[in-house]
Amino acid sequence: MTSIGRKGKGRFARKQQRSAQAAQAHLQAAPFVQRQHGVFELLSEQQLSQIEANADRILANIGMEFRGDQEVLEVLHQAGCTITGERVLFPPGMCRQIIQQHAPSEFIQHARNAARSVRVGGNNTIFAPSFGPPFVYDLDRGRRYATLEDVRNFTKLHYMLPAVHHSGGVVCEPTDVDVNTRHLDLLYSHLTLSDKPLMGSVTAPERAQDSIDMVKLALGDDWIDGRCYLYSVVNPNSPLVLD
Repeated sequence: MTSIGRKGKGRFARKQQRSAQAAQAHLQAAPFVQRQHGVFELLSEQQLSQIEANADRILANIGMEFRGDQEVLEVLHQAGCTITGERVLFPPGMCRQIIQQHAPSEFIQHARNAARSVRVGGNNTIFAPSFGPPFVYDLDRGRRYATLEDVRNFTKLHYMLPAVHHSGGVVCEPTDVDVNTRHLDLLYSHLTLSDKPLMGSVTAPERAQDSIDMVKLALGDDWIDGRCYLYSVVNPNSPLVLD
């Protein structure tokens, strides 16, 4: 049996103190970062206005195609757009007006653990995992297709990192599970391995509904109508198509 010298005891005590402080910091980590410095303007107001005017011109004269969704075409028609088949022309200024009337400058995305809810927009910065990589890499097996086990491991890591405020969505693409039920496996991983905010699936209407239903089950009596619990992203395909 060996004894620890005074210096050794001091180092051991400091290490224990740092570990305790790190654990406490993890529990008390801020759910998001608020920027204290000003925004750096890359473009002048004149340049921004020129971009918006050109976007208005393209949307009014060329328009966009909304494929395979009659409900969206009807909504846009009622809003004042001109519809020809699946081609939609937007009156100049319409998109800005809709954004100003309906899009909040910031909002709260609520997490299962209220202490981890995040405020989106304004001067708030949220750090989240990357989205959708089909491959993963490790020192033992190198570059390979991702699996559901990789999703689970990444979700655990993201949960343990205080600087990551969000659990994300498709942190990697689990190619070993069926595409038709893959969104359920991803959501289940996030809901069981983390209590941070998360993304839902919007690759099909029924998958979006599945996402909402699963979060409702996870929250139970804590679900409150009108709150934001999920977010996701949609994007047009080039050129000017939403499919």
